[in-house]
Amino acid sequence: MRAMLLDAPGKPLRPAEMQRPVPEAGEVLIRVEACGVCRTDLHIADGELALLRSPLVPGHEIVDIVVQNGPGASRFAPGTRIGVPWLGGSCGNCEFCASARENLCDAPAFTGYTRHGGYAEYAAAAERFCPISGQYAAAHAAPLLCAGLIGFRALAMAGDAEKIGLYGFGAAAHIVLQIARHQGRKGFAFTRSDDQRSQRFARELGAAWAGGSDAMPPEPLDAALIFAPVGALVPQALKAVKKGAVVVCAGIHMSDIPSFPYSSLWGERVLRSVANLTRADGKAFFALAAKIPIATQVTTFPLERANEALQALRAGAIDGAAVLVIG
Repeated sequence: MRAMLLDAPGKPLRPAEMQRPVPEAGEVLIRVEACGVCRTDLHIADGELALLRSPLVPGHEIVDIVVQNGPGASRFAPGTRIGVPWLGGSCGNCEFCASARENLCDAPAFTGYTRHGGYAEYAAAAERFCPISGQYAAAHAAPLLCAGLIGFRALAMAGDAEKIGLYGFGAAAHIVLQIARHQGRKGFAFTRSDDQRSQRFARELGAAWAGGSDAMPPEPLDAALIFAPVGALVPQALKAVKKGAVVVCAGIHMSDIPSFPYSSLWGERVLRSVANLTRADGKAFFALAAKIPIATQVTTFPLERANEALQALRAGAIDGAAVLVIG
């Protein structure tokens, strides 16, 4: 099969021919139709997250067709379209798995990180971690499998907040804004100060306000969700929210958070992170996505142009999400 491989951090992915995987017990062999290009892929490619296997097939927003069931795998018939998200497996035995917090598992498997992902024509995946994603065209379903899921979990951490700041208006935020509006909330989009294009995009999607991340919103926020991996946004967001509000850091990696005065946190403000997702998140999110329905904006690339897609994401040149179309 064709694949794009990462050999070492800082090096471009290289095209390669490799053996098609054989599904093990509880797995399915899938034919990849589309795979989203996520900022986590950038963190791995740039060395901000340690490379745990080399070479690695990145990619964890996979929309695919089941080709073959491995031993003991029978949930999906061949020909079924499913999705493969970031959390690719959990131990099922640790205290977190035992308390319905498999997103915090002590021995997790991650698609496109600890196991090969979707920058390839085929992949193997644990069937019990794969949601059905047949109601969307493949390219438009792909961003839902990480940007959508993580955004959904981050929004849940905000409780019933009415006015929500979205710091970093990319793939996740453009989905979260649609959910927030559907729920009768107001979204405030924060981008780099000179990014007029993203601010315009946010307003087109219904943001109540859009401006630079160094600016204060026109009214105090009830919550803030930080999707950009920039630690300096944490004290900025704390200044923008009301007393009793929550600031949620929604990425797997963030630059160091600078020191800030206790007064910024005081007033029972809460600072917390989101880690991964659960299968329950997937079930609830896909039901809601179909009800709204969520419309993802995507820029597509063929598999061989994966490096170009990563660079476009790195440069902030994508409105919505970048997706590799493979099938």
